[in-house]
Amino acid sequence: MLGTLEKVGQVLALFTREHPEWGVTEVARALDLPKSSAHALLATLSHIGLLKRNRKGRYRIGWRVLALSQILLSTSSWREEARKAMEDLVARYGETTHLAVLECGRVIYVEKLEGTRAVKVATTGVGVELPAHCSAVGKVLLAHRPWEEVLEIVREKGLPPLTPNTITSLDELGTELKAVRARGYAYDIEEAVPELCCVAAPIRDATGEVIAAMSLSVPFYRFQQMKEEYRRAILEATRTVSERLGYVEETWTR
Repeated sequence: MLGTLEKVGQVLALFTREHPEWGVTEVARALDLPKSSAHALLATLSHIGLLKRNRKGRYRIGWRVLALSQILLSTSSWREEARKAMEDLVARYGETTHLAVLECGRVIYVEKLEGTRAVKVATTGVGVELPAHCSAVGKVLLAHRPWEEVLEIVREKGLPPLTPNTITSLDELGTELKAVRARGYAYDIEEAVPELCCVAAPIRDATGEVIAAMSLSVPFYRFQQMKEEYRRAILEATRTVSERLGYVEETWTR
């Protein structure tokens, strides 16, 4: 049973924005499965609505996934608390804000509020995934995971470069995550998207566990002018959200 569930997860993980449609033969080849097994998995997932088969016999993500995602979003109360703080940040600075979690070794954006200023962030959105090592939110989330888990993520996902500034060395990543954990926030200086910078900080629940990260995304030229103010703003926002969730700590990073 566990083996079958793992295969189901591997099948669903194949469907990405870059490759949204798969055939039986392609799935069998990608997962090193007999075609009969690949067909059975795809047919079962289609039957329960997680995949949809088109007239050409190829499969795409099914609409049932959207229904499940809406249930998840609507029942995550901490997300609503975070959204209030994000709205305040957008109103104050006019810059784009993001809320993200770490899932299966990758960052998933669970909320995004677009800024009101001229430059928009077109590469992100609710449900979009990115490698964790190249974003400020990702580095915050990785910094609060056990090092053994980080090593496993790197072994599985690698450290692919998205820009010339992306961290691609395990030693460099380890040093960066140690610094992020110590100071309580992370920067992304054109590491995921050229000419875009971010600053992020963790959101904690009542037990102190880091459950998400929030960021401000700002064009490079504006970020350099107001870097310290953006840092203080994101720390204040995440502190407020964490306190609303019941987290209490006497000393916060300033």
